[in-house]
Amino acid sequence: MKLAVIGAGPAGLALALLAAERLAQAEIHLFDTRPLDRDISGDARTLALNLGSIRLLQRLHAWQPESAQAIRTVHVSQAPPAPIAGEVRISAAEQGLPQLGAVLPYGALVAPLQQRWLELATAQRERLFTRFGTAVHAIRSNPGGVELDCGEGPVVDSFDLAVVAEGGVFAEQDRKSITSDYHQNAWVGTVHLGPPGLQGLAIERFTRNGPLALLPLPDDAQGPRAAIVWCLPQAEDDIATLNDAQRLIVIQQQLPAVAGRLTGISALKCFPLGLNAETRLLQGRALRIGNAAQTLHPVAGQGLNLGLRDAQALIDALRDATETGLGLDAVLARVDWQRAPDRWPMIAATDFLARSFAWRLPGLPALRGLALAGLELATPLKKALAHRMMFGG
Repeated sequence: MKLAVIGAGPAGLALALLAAERLAQAEIHLFDTRPLDRDISGDARTLALNLGSIRLLQRLHAWQPESAQAIRTVHVSQAPPAPIAGEVRISAAEQGLPQLGAVLPYGALVAPLQQRWLELATAQRERLFTRFGTAVHAIRSNPGGVELDCGEGPVVDSFDLAVVAEGGVFAEQDRKSITSDYHQNAWVGTVHLGPPGLQGLAIERFTRNGPLALLPLPDDAQGPRAAIVWCLPQAEDDIATLNDAQRLIVIQQQLPAVAGRLTGISALKCFPLGLNAETRLLQGRALRIGNAAQTLHPVAGQGLNLGLRDAQALIDALRDATETGLGLDAVLARVDWQRAPDRWPMIAATDFLARSFAWRLPGLPALRGLALAGLELATPLKKALAHRMMFGG
């Protein structure tokens, strides 16, 4: 099989590595528009991984725990004013696990994945091809697979299968089958905290206008720190016009006491939010994974984890097909519908939560507080939710 992987972000690199290691007879071409000599290790964008994703990266020999901060406890609560505050606490100890997930910079994830790919590609030059600095302009179906228009000139390559893993952010994407502009902004950056810091605690706070997340990061020279993501409606943005000192005060007021004291804040960046998803992963012999298949609201922090599961499911199916002799088209169709029970509940849940903050229904904050309080008491349900967030459906 001749396989094209388009996009060398986390999902595309993971897919290419899985294919290289598990599809021994496959010829794999990894495309990306960025030049190979561009150093991505310093990209500080924050990513959250669940335990299932960490285990996958460990199997790929691309996990560097020293670059990540483990998440050992998740604390979800509702900010006042609310008749019923409610809170849920999920800990790794309750699940009998060392951690629930981890937080790390984008560069600390992608650089080891890329290095591992380059090592394999150097050792297997006859079947692994690194085609960085190459744009794929179009994908067209042909009777035996797909054709890619790539490079600067009229270059056309044929493949049995193309996997699109180029995602990007919502505002820059072409619209897919299902799309919705939430008219919300995500403000992202980092904050410093007074000692001892979060110590592996991740906080999700439901504020009046949107969810506020505080994710633990490794300490730096200035001490404990955390990544911050606050989603706010564009029409009622509480911090757009504030300076850094004012933002620090407002954010501190929204956080629960367990967060401790904020001592500093970085310049915050702003990104518009929306849902952009394909109803099907597969179109002919082209299959989409990760953000190329579904771009989600960050309220649950599950977009990348879902993309990594897309990659793993596809390679598992292709490997099984080589052993059973099942045709490629039948395998791809099976992957398409087998991913649905994992994809659609996550898409629906994040969409519901994102929309719910725009509702101004009487009693809604009380209902949200009751739901959190009830979930804390319903141990089996809380355990099932924790398992789904760590490993998917």
